[in-house]
Amino acid sequence: MAENTEGDLNSNLLYAPYHTGDPQLDTAIGQWLRWDKNPKTKEQIENLLRNGMNKELRDRLCCRMTFGTAGLRSAMGAGFCYINDLTVIQSTQGMYKYLERCFSDFKQRGFVVGYDTRGQVTSSCSSQRLAKLTAAVLLAKDVPVYLFSRYVPTPFVPYAVQKLKAVAGVMITASHNRKEDNGYKVYWETGAQITSPHDKEILKCIEECVEPWNGSWNDNLVDTSPLKRDPLQDICRRYMEDLKKICFYRELNSKTTLKFVHTSFHGVGHDYVQLAFKVFGFKPPIPVPEQKDPDPDFSTVKCPNPEEGESVLELSLRLAEKENARIVLATDPDADRLAAAELQENGCWKVFTGNELAALFGWWMFDCWKKNQSRNADVKNVYMLATTVSSKILKAIALKEGFHFEETLPGFKWIGSRIKDLLENGKEVLFAFEESIGFLCGTSVLDKDGVSAAVVVAEMASYLETMNITLKQQLIKVYEKYGYHISKTSYFLCYEPPTIKNIFERLRNFDAPKEYPKFCGTFAILYVRDITTGYDSSQPNKKSVLPVSKNSQMITFTFQNGCVATLRTSGTEPKIKYYAEMCASPDQSDTALLEEELKKLIDALIENFLQPSKNGLIWRSV
Repeated sequence: MAENTEGDLNSNLLYAPYHTGDPQLDTAIGQWLRWDKNPKTKEQIENLLRNGMNKELRDRLCCRMTFGTAGLRSAMGAGFCYINDLTVIQSTQGMYKYLERCFSDFKQRGFVVGYDTRGQVTSSCSSQRLAKLTAAVLLAKDVPVYLFSRYVPTPFVPYAVQKLKAVAGVMITASHNRKEDNGYKVYWETGAQITSPHDKEILKCIEECVEPWNGSWNDNLVDTSPLKRDPLQDICRRYMEDLKKICFYRELNSKTTLKFVHTSFHGVGHDYVQLAFKVFGFKPPIPVPEQKDPDPDFSTVKCPNPEEGESVLELSLRLAEKENARIVLATDPDADRLAAAELQENGCWKVFTGNELAALFGWWMFDCWKKNQSRNADVKNVYMLATTVSSKILKAIALKEGFHFEETLPGFKWIGSRIKDLLENGKEVLFAFEESIGFLCGTSVLDKDGVSAAVVVAEMASYLETMNITLKQQLIKVYEKYGYHISKTSYFLCYEPPTIKNIFERLRNFDAPKEYPKFCGTFAILYVRDITTGYDSSQPNKKSVLPVSKNSQMITFTFQNGCVATLRTSGTEPKIKYYAEMCASPDQSDTALLEEELKKLIDALIENFLQPSKNGLIWRSV
């Protein structure tokens, strides 16, 4: 997120008349008060100045947000390292400068802007307002802007970028982050999230033009400029039409007796999931009334992240019991991710992990492809993808069925870019996922999509219902055929970057300098791959096949017992995450034994490699 880049706040401007004893801070204060036209954020800085809060002012004004996961994400509020009117204007000016350099036809093709339902009263920041300012900067420079007239799911922006042949697009969202946050997510002309070197180049351009241009604050342009277009009806219609490509049993769906509950987590999902169900021939899913409509305070959940499981799905599970619905579907606030739960015979709910849902999606998408392929279709032309910290279940299915499986670095930006390459080379991609409940069925969108995933789960469940099989039973069948894949993912919070660095450096110099560990407790390590340095002991040349990612920490250990475990830092939050999976062959069917072995290995991983008590790590609490 925010990173200190001293001196980049355009210090060649007139020296400001503030005397805090810190020339850089004085300059930054002067700039903020001259440039910010939002009365609430301006007042926040004035109050800090009045109260002599120099440390707080320095934290807010003497560093700038850097591009993290394909864009900017931070808390809303005053300051150059926060998301607010001024930093969004600055970011868009940088985008304009970079896109003008990259595309000679920028002013013919235009730019897409979408937004979710986030907002903060204290800083007068809402996603809608930030989207309008994004549009205003570009309209003032005579760029056609496709600005959605109401909130949309995040996948609509990359979809629109492709369909409208725009050069790029921005979605104003912080997805499932806490309510205080917002973000500026950037898509390239391909419809995939931006990857390097675009992120670094855009950042350079932002730093070259931090002073707002004439017209950048003029959000009236959104109502008056003939260059502003509203793509909502057109994109929604085309998206729903494209959904039909992954609908295989419409008639069966229209007759199903299954009932579904859907929660949109106070976000954008309700209307769009209702429409998707209609496209697939279903009766509408039952919405959770308290969570159906947008609420930037996320008033019924501690955190708006459906990945946290049963504790945050409470309202939808209780409604499903009351309505006699067996399946609960939850889209996160910007509807790009999906959680699913199923009521079991014993009256308990099974909340599927991202990896378990992916096993079902992988089986389903391949099964539908097989049944619907033309006679000359070649399985060797078919691909599925997953990020490297996700389950290897697709790899097991691919090995047995003859299609290709590929891994990418964590983050859907890598998946989207790779899918684009494969499609351009005439390949067919059926499914891609990341374990943090991000799924993509088909290739109409090149980003994760909770709307399409929700309706595909519904169709899968309805189809299985005709054979009296539940999703959980089908998952077991998948594991019995391709091998059990039992995984556990969790995280520790760590607010001290030097501590995180020390943990990973210790692993790189474990028993001796430049030597990785050979054991984790009693568990023998077969291979080590370090994405941060580009080392991979499983490769003949010891070089990682996946690209090096120097800005984040990530080490993967492959153990002799078939377990694969990864430790990595989060791109957007102060977390050290661990991912561990036991990949068994189909003849190893004692799940209790496999689970016990995985638990012991995770305990050893935490104790020997992360050392939470020594390093002051905070355990994840739900």
